[in-house]
Amino acid sequence: MPSFKVWLSAARPRTLPLSISGIIVGGALALKSDAFEWSVFLLALLATLGFQILSNYANDYGDGIKGTDNKDRVGPARAMQSGLLTAFHLKKAIVITSVITVLIVILLIYTAFGKDQFLLSLLFLVLGLVAIISAIKYTVGETAYGYRGMGDLFVFIFFGLIGVAGCYFLFTQQLSFVQILPATTIGALSTMVLHLNNMRDRKEDQKVGKNTMAVILGKKKAVFYHTALFILSLSSWFTYIFMSLQNILEYLSLLAFVPVTIHLVKVYKTKSHPELDPELKKVALSTFLLALLFFVVCYL
Repeated sequence: MPSFKVWLSAARPRTLPLSISGIIVGGALALKSDAFEWSVFLLALLATLGFQILSNYANDYGDGIKGTDNKDRVGPARAMQSGLLTAFHLKKAIVITSVITVLIVILLIYTAFGKDQFLLSLLFLVLGLVAIISAIKYTVGETAYGYRGMGDLFVFIFFGLIGVAGCYFLFTQQLSFVQILPATTIGALSTMVLHLNNMRDRKEDQKVGKNTMAVILGKKKAVFYHTALFILSLSSWFTYIFMSLQNILEYLSLLAFVPVTIHLVKVYKTKSHPELDPELKKVALSTFLLALLFFVVCYL
């Protein structure tokens, strides 16, 4: 039986702060609307962690089965690639994590909506099930959308739009255009992290038929696309702060874009994209910092 350390490594802890950034921002928006509840917030965090860990196990399994994770792969070695976990182990982990996450989602829905809002409860249950299926289908199966250049779109939707706006709706049961702006920011930054990962692996992915956006666009256009995501994230966040400012300290959250700006300069200066591996952590942690700064300011 694999050790806890092996399972923890396969869960990829370094991806978890980024995954909950949207929930933290959604909670901050609820604080600004005087609708925040700790029970909903904590359950939303747990559900999102479940989705991310499930996605990581499924990604390890899917890329391992397809041979995408091989000796030529850049970055940390995966559990199945290293022989630490078998396909059987990972399939079992996928099933168990899915069941636990579904139970958390059901408890979250009941806590947020109670027993009288059946249609809203049904809608969010469907969203939860779609999120689970999407987490698995990113690399698993013949129709894995991560191999067809669709990974960026799904990350933008689930990490950004659903993560932020959906979380806010759990608190308030309402939504307006202004909440879509920070949702767009988190979605764009999260997509930057995925795209950066795919830029790093572009040559190896192309060899095994994994057609990510980085592969489809090629080296030069991939950098322009990365820049466009940054511009979208910054402009959306600044527009949101300008439109809905309640506390001047909210502008402090813009400090989180400083390391992302430095990162972008690094991307333009780096000729060999596999060397960009250390930048993944910088963008992910900057996104987490943005969410934390905003939450703290809104909580004060």
